[in-house]
Amino acid sequence: MNLDAKIRPLYVAKLLEELTDEDHYLSTVQLQNLLEERWGIKPYRQTIPHDIEVLRQAGMDIQMIPSTQNRYSLISRRFDDAELKLLIDAVASAKFISKKKSEVLTSKLAKLASSYKAAELNRNISVESRIKSENELTILIIDAINEAINKGKQIRFQYFHYNVRKRPEAKWDGYWYHTSPYRLIWNGDYYYVLCWNDKYNSISTYRVDRMVSRPEIMEENAVPMPKRVNIDKYINTVFRMYAVNAERVPVELLCENAMMDAMIDRFGKTVKTKIVDPDHFLAEVAVAVNDVFFGWIFGFGGKVKIAGPENVKEQYTEMVRMAAENL
Repeated sequence: MNLDAKIRPLYVAKLLEELTDEDHYLSTVQLQNLLEERWGIKPYRQTIPHDIEVLRQAGMDIQMIPSTQNRYSLISRRFDDAELKLLIDAVASAKFISKKKSEVLTSKLAKLASSYKAAELNRNISVESRIKSENELTILIIDAINEAINKGKQIRFQYFHYNVRKRPEAKWDGYWYHTSPYRLIWNGDYYYVLCWNDKYNSISTYRVDRMVSRPEIMEENAVPMPKRVNIDKYINTVFRMYAVNAERVPVELLCENAMMDAMIDRFGKTVKTKIVDPDHFLAEVAVAVNDVFFGWIFGFGGKVKIAGPENVKEQYTEMVRMAAENL
């Protein structure tokens, strides 16, 4: 068997993936012509059905419509169109992925569909007006952190912030953070690494798109995660990943009935609630009490109120008072 005969089924598969779907077919003659035009392979007419059978036995879901010119199409794929659209929307919307990288990734995802469907998917992509990270290294940074987590190794990196001129500059004069990474967390449209911070001897989080470059994976083994740390609890009770070291305190929220969706979205279906009257329920939650939490409460326009404890109510009242004075 010559090389063309061995590689031909792979080229047939490529043509079916690219140019066919449930609405588009390629005939035997079309497949023959395309094989010759693209790769200089001149198959016999009877070899195409044989190649199709080989691909079917390999697991490809190929439909054949019998006729004087048999027609073939690839019916099912690894991802259907709805799934690809979902993935494309996630990539296009993710703030931690730069605009340039989003365009590259969405283009690759679209190519998993047929060329006809890819054109439709591409027409529905829009990232122009979305606020995106300018850090082109984010994907490499995530990859390095994930590798370190899998290997159980420490990492070190520099962190940057924007100065008053909107220019990025390394924090603390280029200080190198030395941490033990435990988990990558996607929260509030950004990616964070949750880790043990040697300097502060505590759990910390850092936005990966604010790292200056790809973290260095160290030889030292990561510090074991303290047994007292419940990562899922941190994620559910820390708002926008601020004050990750803050103490969680029990808070009672008096909510209008229509706010149940918001409580479940924030705290999950296991959130403890009880009916107060026909129009209200009480939610008992544990949160990191900070300005971000208070801002979240304020955003409900009085439909969610802090019922207790008194010191948290007083902190919230003081924040609102100071905000009003600054108008």
